[in-house]
Amino acid sequence: MTRRRRHGIHSLRGGLTAANVGLLAIGILVATAVSLMGMRLYLLGQVDAELTKTRQTLHDSHLTVQQIDSLAALAIVRDRFVQPPMGEQPRPDSVFAVVDAHGSARTIAGFPPSESQRALAAAVDDPRALASSPDPRDITVHGAVYRAIGVALDDGNYVLVANQTDALHKGIGKALRLDIAVGTLLLALLACLTMFIVRRRMLPLEDMVETSTAIAEGDLTRRVPSSHHPTEEVEQLRLALNSMLHQVESAYRTRERSAAQLRRFVADASHELRTPLSAIRGYLQLYDKGMLREPVERKRAWDRMNGEVDRMGRLVDELLTLARLDQRPELRLRNVDVSRLVRDAAEDLRVQQPDRPVTVTADGSLLVRADESGLRQVLGNLLTNVRTHTPAEVPVRLGVERADGTVRLSVADEGPGLTEDDASRIFDRFFRAGGGAGTGLGMAIVQGVVRAHGGEVTVRTAPGEGLAVTVTLPTGEAVRA
Repeated sequence: MTRRRRHGIHSLRGGLTAANVGLLAIGILVATAVSLMGMRLYLLGQVDAELTKTRQTLHDSHLTVQQIDSLAALAIVRDRFVQPPMGEQPRPDSVFAVVDAHGSARTIAGFPPSESQRALAAAVDDPRALASSPDPRDITVHGAVYRAIGVALDDGNYVLVANQTDALHKGIGKALRLDIAVGTLLLALLACLTMFIVRRRMLPLEDMVETSTAIAEGDLTRRVPSSHHPTEEVEQLRLALNSMLHQVESAYRTRERSAAQLRRFVADASHELRTPLSAIRGYLQLYDKGMLREPVERKRAWDRMNGEVDRMGRLVDELLTLARLDQRPELRLRNVDVSRLVRDAAEDLRVQQPDRPVTVTADGSLLVRADESGLRQVLGNLLTNVRTHTPAEVPVRLGVERADGTVRLSVADEGPGLTEDDASRIFDRFFRAGGGAGTGLGMAIVQGVVRAHGGEVTVRTAPGEGLAVTVTLPTGEAVRA
């Protein structure tokens, strides 16, 4: 058996797997991007909401720097507005600073501005624009990203409030790495499952490839086997392919049989033509050498040559008839009374062989749409076959009848009959049972003419039981008279 080929990325299996993995990868990327963007917007919205609420509280309180300074003794205000030294918390989560109109950080409650507060003031170029902006903005303080807002005090100073967003971005980064890990795992699982499923579904197609290869190597009997769990499309393809292979095998067998018949036909035709030509050439050589001196001898030679010429002429005529039948000539169809043709053929046989008992069953008129000359040739060949292969005293029965929309014409004798092997070859060209006389083309012409009319011819025979030939013809458009 042919080994199954290993498939790469350019195979259908690899292409389907790559397509599925690619589509899932695009889906994962889109879903990850949308989810991370949604997460970032949600978290930033929370931070912005907190900053906006703080600004609204400070704005509604109408505080000044002096009021903030007087309240610095209170722990709640101290915790809210005063930052510890830089050394204690290098990157605080929230930074508060009071700046003047020029953006310089101011001292609050006796505490000088911390490093974080100065960095916040330096990061905001225009506190007035930040205070007038409805939404917080992104700024960078000591390399960390903050969201900042500004609040204008009644004395012309500004309070800057910033919340760090590094934790937010770190969380998004962790979610991104988790999504990438899970997505990679899903892609690997999908690739494995796709390869397994596609391989299982592609097994019938591989069987088709192996079957086609075997047929190309000469094994015309191979067919695509049925799989255990076929899909509808693959099963339809298998049935169609097997039907096509059957047609190919039949056509190949028919061609081989036709070629063999043609070779045998050419050989038989050459042999049949060579025999009379050899006889004529022999008599001509005798005459040329002066060996036919007596008038009786010359007359006998002349008669023999005429007989061989007639035989060769009949053979050529029959070959031409078969050639025309093979080309499916256009028949001259008209209403033909088959009963009259049978009675005429019986009268011809009685004239040729007066001692032969002939029985005719053809009452009334029975019309068919056919070529009259063709049907006369069929009857003539069948009766010639009887005269040639049966003794003159053997009875013959001719009959015609209508049955199931057809007309059946039969010629039966009580002669020696044929063996089963001879009966199977009776319609072969140049076949003569027992090496009898004739050209062996009469029955082949009968079959050709009948098939040209769309009918069929059958024989029934056995050794010692005679031969019965039945011709079945369609009635066509003929009507009963």
